Amino acid sequence: MAKSDTHPFYDLHTHGFVRVATATPRVRTADIAYNAEGILEQARKAHERGVDLLLYPELCLSSYAIDDLHLQTALLETVERHLADIVEASRDLAPVLVIGAPLRRNGRIYNCAVAIARGKLLGVVPKSYLPNYREFYEKRWFSHGRECVGLEIEVNGDTVPFGTDLVFDADDLPGFTFGIEICEDFWSPNPPGTLAALAGATVLLNLSASNITIGKSDERHMLTRASSSRSVCAYAYSASGHGESTTDLAWDGQGMIYELGDLLVESVRFDHAPELCVADVDTKRILAERMRMQTWGDAADAAGRPEDWYRRVTFSHGHAPKDIGLERPIRRFPFVPNRQEKLDEDCYEAFNIQVDALMRRIEATRPKCLTIGISGGLDSTHALLVAAKAMDRLGRPRSDIRGYTMPGFATSEGTKSNAWKLMKAFGITAEEIDIKPTATLMLENIGHAFADGEPVYDVTFENVQAGLRTDYLFRLAGQHGGWVIGTGDLSELALGWCTYGVGDQMSHYGVNAGVPKTLIQYLIRWTTTTHQFDVGVDEVLLAILDTEISPELVPAGEDGSIQSTQSIIGPYELNDFFLHHVIRWGQSPSHVAFLAWHAWKDAEAGQWPIDFPEDAKNEYDLATIAKWLENFVKRFFGFSQFKRSALPNGPKVSAGGALSPRGDWRAPSDAVADLWLEDLRRNLPD
Repeated sequence: MAKSDTHPFYDLHTHGFVRVATATPRVRTADIAYNAEGILEQARKAHERGVDLLLYPELCLSSYAIDDLHLQTALLETVERHLADIVEASRDLAPVLVIGAPLRRNGRIYNCAVAIARGKLLGVVPKSYLPNYREFYEKRWFSHGRECVGLEIEVNGDTVPFGTDLVFDADDLPGFTFGIEICEDFWSPNPPGTLAALAGATVLLNLSASNITIGKSDERHMLTRASSSRSVCAYAYSASGHGESTTDLAWDGQGMIYELGDLLVESVRFDHAPELCVADVDTKRILAERMRMQTWGDAADAAGRPEDWYRRVTFSHGHAPKDIGLERPIRRFPFVPNRQEKLDEDCYEAFNIQVDALMRRIEATRPKCLTIGISGGLDSTHALLVAAKAMDRLGRPRSDIRGYTMPGFATSEGTKSNAWKLMKAFGITAEEIDIKPTATLMLENIGHAFADGEPVYDVTFENVQAGLRTDYLFRLAGQHGGWVIGTGDLSELALGWCTYGVGDQMSHYGVNAGVPKTLIQYLIRWTTTTHQFDVGVDEVLLAILDTEISPELVPAGEDGSIQSTQSIIGPYELNDFFLHHVIRWGQSPSHVAFLAWHAWKDAEAGQWPIDFPEDAKNEYDLATIAKWLENFVKRFFGFSQFKRSALPNGPKVSAGGALSPRGDWRAPSDAVADLWLEDLRRNLPD
């Protein structure tokens, strides 16, 4: 047993993940024995890959496109006989199998989904909606199952639940609950899978035949994505592939799995060989979203509380706890746009949310000027980009932006030079105020040791500088009839990395309050690649992007090393990852650690944001992730809420969330972080 297998942390099931797969098995028209072996072949492969739930296409045991052969007694009896063989063979297989088969009940034939686990037939769900238009003639052979509620069916001597009122629930794996609908069901205006989700199913399965025509793949994507989003669940779809009859139709074998509107995995279409399409579904994320989204609960109540009358078919999954990896795309930068075909559109949207919000505030208050502190760092640079674009669109001169660079005891020539270059490139009204004399006087007045020549660089020393800068900006704004644009970002607010009150926590309007550091870096780079401004501006922006992130409040050491923000509070790329999963999904620290470890442990694996610099592709081991996650938890839950509770106005930008007390996040300022820290200590390996 590998070392990682010895601790439950490394087992995905510990964190509520369920490994789901769609199968496109080898089939041959009406050859039941051949099809049964194809089904078992994929089941064995799924077993080897640690799959928990395996979905097959519609009527995969009999074949779908066999027309009146569905009415042949010999075929139906053969289906039942080989179904028994599959049930028996499943005893030694871990995955729950959901296969398609025509079954008889009380003089009718139903197009059915059959759930099988560990040598047991769990139950049968009939298709609700039978297409009988254009190329489809299902009503010629099958009866619909819409009113089949509370019934049973006998299959090979076993009497099992039968109906559309079934959800299947693992009694030894919380969150592993699935419901079923079949092909046309989710093309209907009222998909039956919705009720199954409202009854508690976290995963919906769709067994489909769905012949392929031009553009139909996009339609399936649309419906699968919409179903997973609207029903707040994971949705797996498996369509018939090569081997079905091509008398009048063709098949592409499309398989895909969505979760809450996000595509996790998609199969290769028109693949001649059988195929498994595997992804790990996060049931904790799904259940947390349902708790957060009151509309989901209201819909369940309005539908008559399906959880009260749906039949819950339980089974013991009996998985063997071990490290089987994680088959799931995890975005290292969850706040950063990652869709190649939508990249420019997403960045444009993020940037212009800020620009448009600022324009509206300018129109409402009619300031004579906008006052902004320019440090030469990322945040003030991005705030200036937003302000300049807003002024351009309002037809106002950029000289109405009053930019001030205010060097302190640790300001480097590089950042001050960048600040001046930036202000000149934009053509704003630019001034410099040296805050060192005033800061020295204040330190002297309060009796601080630095005023006596001692190198004491404590929080007071830092905050005197940060506070003075903001104080100057407010007085200057008043003097010139304007107001102060806040430059602090979402990442800093999450960590409390800002000076409270008369400091960078305060402004008249915080344009960056909804934008984390990783997104700011990306948006600045986007403005250069799309030439939102002129070449002179682009050159300065690229220089600023290459500058070490620092508050520049403590003088450089004897070796010339400057104060590094990320060495104190942790890499922003990790902190933004933690922040997204905590505020958007409410995930526990140990769950976040598991995701972060899989996202960041190997720089060569997974996807990076488009055009991400090669030399910035970092990786982190679990110990490093745990160290900075503990720091994040302490700061976010136990230290910095009082700063967020007094935030000025500012626009929400990302669906990942914001921290305004009037928006996404409401929390007490006097809470403690103990239970989150305990979760880390209890659930992570030493």
